[in-house]
Amino acid sequence: MDPIAPPFPRDLGIIGAGRVGLALAALADHAQIDVAVAASRGPDAIQAQVEAAAPRARAATVEQAAGAQVVVLALPLGKVRALDPSQFDGALVIDATNYWWELDGHLAQFEDLTTSSSEQVQRLLPGARVVKALNHLSAYALEELARERGEPDRIAVAVAGDDQGDVRAVRSLVDQLGFEPVAAGALAEGMRFEPGTELFGADADVAEAREMLARFWDSQRGRVVARARREVPRP
Repeated sequence: MDPIAPPFPRDLGIIGAGRVGLALAALADHAQIDVAVAASRGPDAIQAQVEAAAPRARAATVEQAAGAQVVVLALPLGKVRALDPSQFDGALVIDATNYWWELDGHLAQFEDLTTSSSEQVQRLLPGARVVKALNHLSAYALEELARERGEPDRIAVAVAGDDQGDVRAVRSLVDQLGFEPVAAGALAEGMRFEPGTELFGADADVAEAREMLARFWDSQRGRVVARARREVPRP
């Protein structure tokens, strides 16, 4: 197992009060992390849901949640474009979103196979430090399959980011939430655990997750991505 940084953070902001956001709030609350959950509907509209999922968590505005040590984007990817980028300047942001054209509509920037969706999120929030993680687990896995460190059958969570300090911090958070973090490389490598990949939706352990990540380029999805990238004109 790769070394994990000391426990971090002590407060977490979650943008999105759907099933995934509330499941993450419950896990963080169980780990004794202060949690603020925000949604576009405003804090009053989600207060009861937040309290039911995580009794010590609080409903907040997006600006308040964005001020936490770590912020998780747990909302439909298309709605990231509606966020105020200035509220995330300097923030460590975990991109737990996925591109679903059925939900978001066809968005050309997220259908560009020469970049990962998280690289596009980084462009939408240029002042943030974006790390990809927590996107490839199902809501059921987040709700039911978290395990304490050392327990058998602990599920792996891939983490991809460009800054190693930020990656270590996110891996520590993943560990606190009850999953086994697996370093997956730079932010661009988030492509290897987006929808349509072998790891996406798989309840894999560490060894299985690493194998799935390693054979991405031999998969159908990997071959399509590789071909698209080879065909990009060079300046």
